[in-house]
This record gives sequence, C-alpha cells and structure tokens, in this order.
Amino acid sequence: MCFVRERQGDGIVLTSYGRASGFCVDPVEKKPLFHFLPGSPVLSFGTAGCNLACRFCQNWEITKVRETDLLGAEASPETIAAAAGELGCRSVAFTYNDPVIFHEFAVDVARACHPRGIKTIAVTNGYVSPEPRAEFYAEMDAANVDLKAFTEDFYRRITGSHLAPVLDTLEYLVHETSVWVEITTLVIPGYNDGDTELRAMTTWVVDHLGPDVPVHFSAFHPDFRMLDVPPTPVDTLRRAQRIARDNGVRYVYTGNVADRAGSTTSCQGCGQAVVEREWHAITGYHLTERGCCGSCGRPCPGVFDGPAGTWGNRYLPVRLAGATVGP
Repeated sequence: MCFVRERQGDGIVLTSYGRASGFCVDPVEKKPLFHFLPGSPVLSFGTAGCNLACRFCQNWEITKVRETDLLGAEASPETIAAAAGELGCRSVAFTYNDPVIFHEFAVDVARACHPRGIKTIAVTNGYVSPEPRAEFYAEMDAANVDLKAFTEDFYRRITGSHLAPVLDTLEYLVHETSVWVEITTLVIPGYNDGDTELRAMTTWVVDHLGPDVPVHFSAFHPDFRMLDVPPTPVDTLRRAQRIARDNGVRYVYTGNVADRAGSTTSCQGCGQAVVEREWHAITGYHLTERGCCGSCGRPCPGVFDGPAGTWGNRYLPVRLAGATVGP
C-alpha cells in the first residue's frame, strides 16, 4: 500500500531511502507548530507513499504515487544535516507524506542533525505500532499529529485505518517522551464538524493529554476524492475553537484561513497577547527568551530558545549542495 517497500533477497527494504520529492525552507509555523522555536526556518522534505488512504488527502500527488514516479532528489543524511546548518535552519521537518513510511531514512537524518544542534520534527498521522514508534520518536524533538476525527467510523471509511492507535500514540508521546506535541484536525464539512464530536475530541485531549497541548483546527479545501465537499467556512473553525476553549483546551488555533485573532497566543495568566501572527509570520512577540509572558511572567508551554526568529511567510525551494538529481 505504501509503494516504497519491497522484498530483496530475504529482507524487506525501503526503496526510497536517501531520496526525496524536494526540499524547501518553510516557517515552522507552517507545520503547524506554534510553540516550538517560533519564527524559525525549518528545512522540510518528504518522500513518497503513505500508510493511510485518506479520501481527502491534501498531498495526494506525493502520498498516492510510486516512488519511482516522483523522487528525483537524492541526498545522504549527512548532506541534509549540513544543508540545514548552512541555510540557517533550526530544525529539519519530515513532512508532506508520513515519516513512518521512511522510518530508517528519517531516523538516520535525525542522528546526523542532532550533533550539529539541529532539531527534528515529525508531521505525522500517528498511525504506527508501539515497537517502531519508540525507536522513531527517540530521535524526534517535536511532532504535529493529525487527529483526523474522533470516530472509528470516520477513520475506517474515510482513511482506511483506525482511531485507537492514533490516540495511543498521542498518549505515548505526551506522557512517555520529551517530544513537544501539537495536534491538527482538518475540519471537513458534514464529516467531522459536529458539535458533539468536537466536544468529545477536545474533552479527551484535556482529560488524557492535558490542557496545554495546542490544538489547530484547519480548513479543508476540495481535493483528491472529495471534490464534491465545500471548503470549510471560517465560522466553523471559530465554533470549533470556542468548543475547545469551553472544554478547557488553553491554546487553540485556526489554520488555512486568514484569521489573525484565531492564530494569536494569549497568556493564560494575564490575558496578554504574547505571540501575534499573520498567516505564518510573527507580527508581535511578547515572550521572554525562556518563553515567559513579558507582562506577568507566567511560562508559556513549549520549546523557546532566545528571541523569536524572523523567517516570516517565506517558502524557499532549495537544491542541496552535494545532492544529485535524477531523471
């Protein structure tokens, strides 16, 4: 199903190892991670294939093709780590398709990055078995996990997978690792946007993960096999945001829409806006270097290291020095 593993001799090998669909320097807020090295640039790349079959996939050109049809750039883990440093990136993100699909490659890249002081990010659906999960996340510093809905019926019919393993991964990450975790839900009209489901989801987050795990509600746009579903109205995202806050989630954001208020981080002590954003760019920053509110001193949960970066809304496709490009 993933298109990137095959039998060679007596083993199953990753045929996409060392190959990528391309490299881009993004703002870390695009992952989305709002509480992890704010404003910093991240070197992002993916490969091909996926372990889910989401009918609404927003990256289907990458996830639903065979690796031989897509992967033109080749680079070693050391080349990627060196390029991230040369480009001034604070981190490398495994994204676009799920990194558990290229587990061995992602782990080796992470091991090349960490001695250089470069952190690693997994943008993932969270659908992974316990044993490889432990090996994989031992090398990750942050993760944005897609919680695609909160019913088994949705996961089975719309993604070809199951809800329980994703919830298990979230609990594992929050309670058994040092990985910084944020959650994203793509809100699809008529499928996972009901009040009852949103209340159940956000109540579970607070009860099982705690109130400080940030939740992002992102707008759907018609794609892949769900072209007949309309885009998500901004008011739907704001309703989801209100429900989450009423249920005790302290940091809730809207995404994929122009909603400045919906992307602002506020201090839970004094109410001061401590990080203001315009799309993925930081327009106001009122945290200390240790991530405390500049007004009352209350810590903001997350990973903060010095002042905010200034990368802004730029997206810079790059060709890595030392990488080769196939046909």
